Amino acid sequence: MKSKSARKKIPKTVRRSVALPRQLVEEASAVAPAQIGQNLNRLVTVALQEFAKRRKARTFDKAIAQMAADPAIRAECAAIERDFRVAEIDGLTSD
Repeated sequence: MKSKSARKKIPKTVRRSVALPRQLVEEASAVAPAQIGQNLNRLVTVALQEFAKRRKARTFDKAIAQMAADPAIRAECAAIERDFRVAEIDGLTSD
């Protein structure tokens, strides 16, 4: 038999009380699409989704920049380019 804690469902919604500067809420509401501008829960959800997306993109961009600067990766890319150079002159178009 499962214990009570093992059977307990984890809610899909996290409820938190936050204190937000009025000016920030007003500014965000003013620039938000009409369908979410007046719904603070939806506005905060969308803002956090956009924040997470930007942070993930920034992390990815940094990783790609590090790879581009890595001499070993640059050498491997050059070798692959040399190996496939013949395929580039096969007369096929790229579109």
